[in-house]
Amino acid sequence: MTRTITKKRDDDTPPQPILDTKLSEALSQRYLSYALSTIMSRSLPDARDGMKPVHRRLLFAMRELKLAPDLPPKKSARVVGDVIGKYHPHGDSSVYDALVRLAQDFNQRYPLIEGQGNFGNIDGDSAAAMRYTEARLTEVARLLLEGIDEDAVDFRATYDGSGSEPVVLPAAFPNLLANGSSGIAVGMATSIPPHNVAELCDAMRYLIKTPNAGIEKLVDFVAGPDFPTGGLLIEPRESIVQSYKTGRGSFRLRARWEKEDLKQATWQIVVTEIPYQVQKSRLIEKIADLLTNRKLPLLDDVRDESADDVRLILVPKNRNVDPAHLMESLFRQTDLEVKVPLNLNLLDKDGVPQVMDLRGAMRSYLDHRHEVLIRRSTYQLKKIEDRLELLGGYLIAFLNIDKVIKIIRTEDEPKPVLIKAFSLTETQAEAILNMRLRSLRKLEEMEIKGEQKELAGKQSALKKLLASEDLRWSRIDSEIAELKKKFGKNTALGARRTDFADAPSIEDVPLEATIERENVTVVLSEKGWVRALKGHGLAHDSIKYKDGDEERFIFEAETTDKILLFATNGRFYTLGVDKLPGGRGFGEPVRLMLDLPGESEIICMLKYETNQKFIVASSDGRGFIVKAEDVLAQTKNGKQILNVSGKVTAASLAYLEGDHIAVIGTNRKLLLFPAEQVPEMTRGKGVILQKYKDGELSDIKSFNKKEGLSWSSGDRTRTETDIRAWIGERAQAGRLAPNGFARSNRF
Repeated sequence: MTRTITKKRDDDTPPQPILDTKLSEALSQRYLSYALSTIMSRSLPDARDGMKPVHRRLLFAMRELKLAPDLPPKKSARVVGDVIGKYHPHGDSSVYDALVRLAQDFNQRYPLIEGQGNFGNIDGDSAAAMRYTEARLTEVARLLLEGIDEDAVDFRATYDGSGSEPVVLPAAFPNLLANGSSGIAVGMATSIPPHNVAELCDAMRYLIKTPNAGIEKLVDFVAGPDFPTGGLLIEPRESIVQSYKTGRGSFRLRARWEKEDLKQATWQIVVTEIPYQVQKSRLIEKIADLLTNRKLPLLDDVRDESADDVRLILVPKNRNVDPAHLMESLFRQTDLEVKVPLNLNLLDKDGVPQVMDLRGAMRSYLDHRHEVLIRRSTYQLKKIEDRLELLGGYLIAFLNIDKVIKIIRTEDEPKPVLIKAFSLTETQAEAILNMRLRSLRKLEEMEIKGEQKELAGKQSALKKLLASEDLRWSRIDSEIAELKKKFGKNTALGARRTDFADAPSIEDVPLEATIERENVTVVLSEKGWVRALKGHGLAHDSIKYKDGDEERFIFEAETTDKILLFATNGRFYTLGVDKLPGGRGFGEPVRLMLDLPGESEIICMLKYETNQKFIVASSDGRGFIVKAEDVLAQTKNGKQILNVSGKVTAASLAYLEGDHIAVIGTNRKLLLFPAEQVPEMTRGKGVILQKYKDGELSDIKSFNKKEGLSWSSGDRTRTETDIRAWIGERAQAGRLAPNGFARSNRF
């Protein structure tokens, strides 16, 4: 229950009640008010004019200061002062930042403010203080404000009630999609990239003629965003269509570059356009850091030779480097490629936030223009009717000038006499009485009748326009056509800056492009500690291990290689050699790099090579052949290849190097059979390789029948060429191994 307490004041202010309420309820109500204020009055743009309140107030204040495109600019401080004093009660720095952004041609596709002075640059340098810079509106801003004095939009009281401001601008320019917008509100956000106006005009004209046009058809006109800094859009059309359908998605944007040939068959790469909203200075710092950390093995140096244009120089390690591979390595690791998000979260005409698709956003703009046309036409019709009424009075006064003068001279109250004598309206009589003597020379009958005829024609046209929806949409179509002429692709401002290109697939780019190639020796100890020692040809006895540990797997590789690990759970795991710890110390436990269950052990570790095939086998004597490409894992969790369950585990792996396969069990029985009897699979249990009554599979090997079967025995290798006794068919039990075969029952 709410308890009200009256708090007394010493002055004459009425006492204010103090409400006794729960803190949670009070916080909830106030946070909701804050959230709504952020959503509706700060962060989300209006779907009709594409503006937030601060931008709308900026343009309106500049118009009130008469900062038209053809008039001299004024100090930015004057503009900011008017905005925060009359319309926008916030800090001057936030308002000036908004003004600066509207003037930056690298942030705004179609700038709304023309700035004079230092307004920042693409390097991220800030603008000069507002007392040093000047500003005025551009032609685009003039179009946004066009008709605002003709009752085109609603006005509301300013924050202090001393004036009025527009709720929305008439917007004879599709600012929402042309310039885009971004903002973070409470629980929602918006991100709209800029688009080409000429393309938007074509799409909207088609939408006027075909209101139910599909997104696929609209994308034929609006192929994708058009960024002020140019670049290459490498997003597939299917993805673009899907993003515009849902109102959510992203676009991959890359820098534009070219190969520049130099003397002595050398060359360099010149980046001429960088992605939207990427600061050039930070981009160069990132590339320099990667160079220092040896993450860009194909790049030797980076230089900035930019003036007014962007000219970023990338020097390769040598002239044999592939330019495309070099750039792919940079695209992957730097902001030379970015993802520009799309989130068409807008405020509709009722102020309700919603995510629209491309057609919905265009439809909101067109409906707004239709409403503006009706309101302006109604206003103009009223003005014409008022003028015609005055002209009718002037004509009567001209035809009866002597009598009118006599009435004015002789009557104490001439107004009612004039109304009665000539059947005038109040407005006509007032206009005649307020007319100056110098105007009498203009009261010529032909001039009045000529103006009446002209106004009557306009009046008739406006009435027809207001009576016919088809005529109104035809007028809007004509206005959009004129807009396209003004900002067409053949103009400097309207020409498309962002082009489209196809990105190469990841497989097209070698790993060497992102990792520096070095010779290393990979070591995995018996207790599972892994490391990569620099160099090849290392003496095994020079490698140190922890007390009680010893060598298990060791082989030579390069930092660009991948290694495969096969575990008793039948899974293959993949590690990049460049990710292995260095040779200092004893390395790290391999289990920290893999999601390897505690009960599973590593059976085999080897270097991945393409076009290789393996034979994998389980302890119950089943197995199959698998390609090396099919066992590569993308995650720490590995990739299940050999299916095992219960007490059955993965037992062995061997390269498929010959035409026959040898299998030996723990019962020392050996079986040899043709490799063609084993199927090639990507996953499964496989087929029976050898049957066991007492025992299980111990090891497996591939060999060529003509060369005989070899195995290691102590410090030497023994080869048996007379193997006819052990040759059989797959799934047989086999015979006892020949004399001298290793007691470990392994090859």
